[in-house]
Amino acid sequence: MSPVPGIFRILPEVILTLTGVAVMLIDASLAPGFPRRPLGWVAAMGTTLALWASLWQLSLPQGTAFSSTVETSAFTIFFHVLICGIVLVALLLSLDTLPEDSHHQGEYYALVVFGAVGMCLLTGAVELLVVFIALEISSISTYVLAGYRKQTGRGPEAALKYFLLGSFATAFLLYGIAMIFGATGTTQIYEIARLAQAAPNHLFVLAGLALMLIGILFKVSAAPFHVWTPDVYEGAPAPVVALLSTAPKAAAFALLLRVAYEMFPSLHSIWAPLLWVVAVLSMTVGNLAALRQQNVKRMLAYSSIAHAGYLLAAFAGLGTSGIAAASFYAAAYAAMNVGIFAVITLVSGYDEQLPMVEDYRGLVYRSPLLGGLLIFFLVSLVGIPFTGGFFGKFYSFSAAVGGGAVWLAIIGLLNSGLAAAYYLRLALAAARRSSVKNPEAAVRAPQVGVAVGAALLLAVVATLVLGIVPGEVLRAAQAGAHTLQAPVEISAPADPEPRP
Repeated sequence: MSPVPGIFRILPEVILTLTGVAVMLIDASLAPGFPRRPLGWVAAMGTTLALWASLWQLSLPQGTAFSSTVETSAFTIFFHVLICGIVLVALLLSLDTLPEDSHHQGEYYALVVFGAVGMCLLTGAVELLVVFIALEISSISTYVLAGYRKQTGRGPEAALKYFLLGSFATAFLLYGIAMIFGATGTTQIYEIARLAQAAPNHLFVLAGLALMLIGILFKVSAAPFHVWTPDVYEGAPAPVVALLSTAPKAAAFALLLRVAYEMFPSLHSIWAPLLWVVAVLSMTVGNLAALRQQNVKRMLAYSSIAHAGYLLAAFAGLGTSGIAAASFYAAAYAAMNVGIFAVITLVSGYDEQLPMVEDYRGLVYRSPLLGGLLIFFLVSLVGIPFTGGFFGKFYSFSAAVGGGAVWLAIIGLLNSGLAAAYYLRLALAAARRSSVKNPEAAVRAPQVGVAVGAALLLAVVATLVLGIVPGEVLRAAQAGAHTLQAPVEISAPADPEPRP
């Protein structure tokens, strides 16, 4: 078999990079008053091409490239497709909701695409220095996007908090990488897996693992590393939050799976109880805090913390069952969360003049389509059957039970019941008649454009498919889980060389 050219193993990242560069060059060449909306379509077409390239990579044999720093496998392709799909929906959502006169619109689309480059590279990196670089590419883009609405006070505040706390988390991650290098003499993930158990200074390995976990858990907004989440969700534009709450978290969870199951499988008895505790904290803290929120975006921010806990419950699963369950949950959560933020974007508007739960009262009567979709996505977040949220929680809790963490699954089920209270509160508000106390909400009937309509359709179809016929996605997640394991022996770096 002839060797696979290395460029093929990072083809989605290459396409996304060229798309971002093209958007910036076209933006710079346009007159100041010329509409920038077509740049969003350029970004969307480039992301669609990257999605196709990710699926095409299924025809490649599993292997590494560029001195064994990046990998192509069923696991990396699963998350590449997921991330490209999320980015495509976020771009479609932005096309119809960003005002024509919004500042630096071309840079907005370029930042979204460049952020996707980092997220995709993060899922395929098998070298810790590449992991760090990919994480920085993704983080810098999202820091800027969080403060996109510069004319409001909350936008810059959100960006500043996200940047400062994110920098601390990245420092923890980098320090952990340094300690692991000091203990094993390498930053290649498969070599670390082979050398970690016999490392002379085992304490350095444990400290490095702990520091890396802190950095990654911040990115997924798991408790107690969640303090940035509500303020960033509230201050950032809703289309940005649709992206922030899904794609970077999917990439970070992919990294966490690789660190736990591929780099440190021998330390399962150490990291599994830690993630058990973090899962319980995330579920409980997130749901209890969400119960008290009247601002919809802050409520969903705390909800996302709880969902991070549900996903982390899958890490109690043994072997491929935990990996597959976590991967499936990441896909299910992305579909329903992007969808609900699309509805919120249309209802509240770009300036978010209707941010409170009471403002959604009577939405079903003002806009039956959006009201129905809001209730549908809320039902999926609760975990009602025939939606993606149901099977996501089912597989996650089943993996926990299979791994012996029965109490973790019970706590997760109790928290799911608790979460239903605030989800149903918003759903009931949308189904009630409008109140005279909020006349602005009573007269607002949001219009659904072509692009945002396509985004909503993709989110609805994905949520239904994952809830009614989840078999294909689950098989793809299981195939990825089977490839996420370190080889028994690693030969000298060859560029590229398929893994056995």
